[in-house]
Amino acid sequence: MNLNILVLPGDGIGTEVTREAIRVLRHVTDKYHHSVKLTEGLLGGIAIHKTGSPFPPATVELAVKADATLLGAVGLPEFDEAPPEKRPERGLLGIRKAMGVFANLRPVRAYKSLLDSSPLKNDLVEGTDMIIVRELTGGIYYGTPRGISGQGPDTRAVNTMTYTRAEIERVTHMAFHLARGRKKKVTSVDKSNVLENSQLWRQVVVEVAREYPDVTLDHILVDNCAMQLILNPKRFDVVLTENMFGDILSDEAAVLAGSIGMLPSASIGERKSSGVWVGLYEPVHGSAPDIAGQNKANPLGAIMSVAAMLEYSFGLKKEAEAVGVAVEAVLATGRVTADLHPTGAPATTEQVGEAVCAGI
Repeated sequence: MNLNILVLPGDGIGTEVTREAIRVLRHVTDKYHHSVKLTEGLLGGIAIHKTGSPFPPATVELAVKADATLLGAVGLPEFDEAPPEKRPERGLLGIRKAMGVFANLRPVRAYKSLLDSSPLKNDLVEGTDMIIVRELTGGIYYGTPRGISGQGPDTRAVNTMTYTRAEIERVTHMAFHLARGRKKKVTSVDKSNVLENSQLWRQVVVEVAREYPDVTLDHILVDNCAMQLILNPKRFDVVLTENMFGDILSDEAAVLAGSIGMLPSASIGERKSSGVWVGLYEPVHGSAPDIAGQNKANPLGAIMSVAAMLEYSFGLKKEAEAVGVAVEAVLATGRVTADLHPTGAPATTEQVGEAVCAGI
């Protein structure tokens, strides 16, 4: 295959973990005789520094043309007090909208070699293997009206949570499609006892579920889901939820994997005429400016995001599996970064990337 990929290293440790992810991508595609065209662009804080915008027009054009996009991380403390439109995170929301990616997939797996890295008891975590499907382009992050108005005691802020039937239907189909290739169970998360928005969500999910009689559907309120992720994570297979709930729950689930640095994510849109699924791939972790430039960031979330790209956008399941097997082998050797190996002599970011390539 010919893989046309946009690379957005972003801010902080994004550049470091992306470098190792690209190293692994080149290694696995060389082994399986694919060609890769890489184009680099600007997003986030670095884009603000160089262009004045977190999502410059040149990046918009590159993202639309690419088959898939690999993102490092965005965010810098210096922009914490900036207006919303001048924050690095606005670039992330912008690229999701421009690419039309509507389903965020976050796999959460407890590797046996990392059970001791989780603060939870081993018997609770062992066997955890779920994927969180988060609706990505609707809900409170995009709804209008929004903003802050008034002054003094009359100051008022408003955000609007809104969903259409079509938005709920398409992400629900994605969740059920994934469930058919797994344990055939979907758990839909909402707050239907309070929110009309969630009442529509549940209604539409139930209707779509009738098209998948081989998949079991159950419902859970978001507060109970947050508790069950810690008390009984093995009960979940595919977790389906709206944008804000999914944002919070998927970050909470990072504790099950031992480190947020382990988690990849895939944001999927519509299929192109070429047959390639539009996709934005990124590790779940942030830009971690406190350790940027020190060669100590965990690159495995970014590397597994490359595996997700190979599988979901390009249909290269054998190549994706090769990356996953190599990562598991590296974890078993203990050749990992400090977040997974707090004592002794941890490996550097670069050493972990090299080890994964050697495993492939």
